[in-house]
Parts: sequence; C-alpha cells; structure tokens
Amino acid sequence: MAISMYQLTVPAFVRGLTVLADLLKKAEAHVEQHGSVPDALISARLADDMLPLSAQVQRASDTSKMSVERLTGVAAPKFEDNETSFDQLQQRIANTIAYLESVNAEQFDGSETRTVKLNFGGFPDFTGESYLLTFALPNFYFHIATAHDILRNQGIAVGKRDYLGPYA
Repeated sequence: MAISMYQLTVPAFVRGLTVLADLLKKAEAHVEQHGSVPDALISARLADDMLPLSAQVQRASDTSKMSVERLTGVAAPKFEDNETSFDQLQQRIANTIAYLESVNAEQFDGSETRTVKLNFGGFPDFTGESYLLTFALPNFYFHIATAHDILRNQGIAVGKRDYLGPYA
C-alpha cells in the first residue's frame, strides 16, 4: 500500500507541533522554577542572524498550515505573528493543530501532482510531491529543531528524546 500525501502531512505536522508544545511547557516550567524572565527566553536566538524562539514557533505553524493549504486548497487561518508569551505561543500551536485536523484525507486527492508556486524566494514551481518532500517537510523540521536547540542553548533540560516525542 502506498503512503498518501495526507499521511505525510497532517499526522506529521500535528506530531511535530505537539512536540513543540511539549518543549515550550518544559521551557515555561524552567522559567518558573528558576525565576527567569520569560521574555528573555522567548526572544532568545542561536545566532544574531537567526530568528528568535517565538519566530521559530510561528514559522513551524506557518509552514504546516500553508503546506496543507497549498496542497488542498483549504484556506488556512491567518495569524498576526505577535505572540509574546508562552500562553500565546501555545494557543497558536493549538489553533494550527485544529486547522490541520479539520482537513481530511480526501481533500488531498491529486495533491501530489498539483502545481505549487511560492510567492517568495525565487523558487521554481513544484509538483505537490516535490514541494512536500524537498521544501515543506525539511522547512518544518528545521524550525522545530531550531526551537529545540534554542531551548537547549538557554539551559533548558531537553534532549533528543524530547525532540523525537512519544513513539506511536
């Protein structure tokens, strides 16, 4: 049996966003336990030319929901990218997951051959399959991994098992 575009997107994105939400819970617990300033962690970066933690969460959210929109045509919700607290970041993740779970497998029918055009970065047109496998999934996991790495760099006790999340 072949794996479907739906299986490669919605469950993978929901799982990754759930892992990200769990990482943020650990970060918030660390802040509370150590009396740290939440804003400092939420605005932390790995390098000066990289986006902060808040933007990593926003990009993971955007990548997942816009990938599903591009592949299915089901309009994704728009968010303002103005989250400044753990609660707001968690709400964004929850809202993204709600959208993803509202899209069913049948809405992905034919998406592997659908033409996907990006309005930024000078990328070529993709087929749905090449877009998902060479751009969307790598981009999504880049932002999840970078959020993990920011937290680890800031002294949060997270490791590979936290990044991988619970096993099925």
